[in-house]
Parts: sequence; C-alpha cells; structure tokens
Amino acid sequence: MLYRPSTRNYTGLPALEYPFHDRTVIVTQCGRLCFGRRKINLSQVFAGQAVGVREVTDHIWLISFMHYDLGFFDDQCTRVECAPNPFSAKVSAMCPV
Repeated sequence: MLYRPSTRNYTGLPALEYPFHDRTVIVTQCGRLCFGRRKINLSQVFAGQAVGVREVTDHIWLISFMHYDLGFFDDQCTRVECAPNPFSAKVSAMCPV
C-alpha cells in the first residue's frame, strides 16, 4: 500500500468555548491554572489550551477540557482531585467473569 500525503491542510482545533461554565481559563506554558492569586498545577499537556471552570458547590470547582471533566478543585485547601475516568471499562454486575 502506498502512502499518499493528504492534500488537506491541518488548521488545528477551533477555539474552545465553555458556555455552561463560569469562566474559561488558559493553561500556562508550565501547566498551571491561575485562579485568583492561586496557582493550580494541572498538567503541562494542556499548556496554552482553554479549560472550563465551573463552581459545582461552595468552594468546589469543576475543571473541564473539551467534553471531559478533568477534576475538581477545592479552593480552600488548594487541592485538585481527579474526576472519574470516562474511558474506564464498564462491566455489568450481571456479566459472569
């Protein structure tokens, strides 16, 4: 099989918007979110990308990228907890193992 390069130009991702979040924050080059005066370490993988931040309860903020929830940030103890993995295997309890 011969490899043929695509004739289409890659234009990158469109601008990410989070209309259901309280704010959109750009992740710094070192992988942090600047949340007020606090610096929250997220991941350098998201450097330069926009993430959505939404307050789900008092002092607990949900951090999302595209359609995926990354984790929850507690602004009182400055800690990020991972959200459930959307790609994990889902096994039915009725299924014999």
